[in-house]
Amino acid sequence: MYAIFESGGRQYWAEPEQVIRIDSLGLEAGDKVEFDKVLVLRNEDEDMQVGRPYVDGAKVVATVVAQARGKKLRVFTYKPKKHSKRNKGHRQDYTAIKVEEISA
Repeated sequence: MYAIFESGGRQYWAEPEQVIRIDSLGLEAGDKVEFDKVLVLRNEDEDMQVGRPYVDGAKVVATVVAQARGKKLRVFTYKPKKHSKRNKGHRQDYTAIKVEEISA
């Protein structure tokens, strides 16, 4: 069984007992979170439900594992022949969640 759900304007593929990194939600570790914007839901018996835009009554229940920051990315820009350079870094905040249950 799997589901594709929406959170923070992005879409995520979820399977039971899977740990997913999503955009930061601002919750503490151990909190339960429920996503009801399920776009696609597929059962073990090959029954697929596609929402328009969301599947009615479907939800993904998960537990927050951790709040963390991703790897540092270097952003280097320059303009040739102008002596213009800029070096910046960026670390994206994320929430790691463990999918507990997918229900229709």
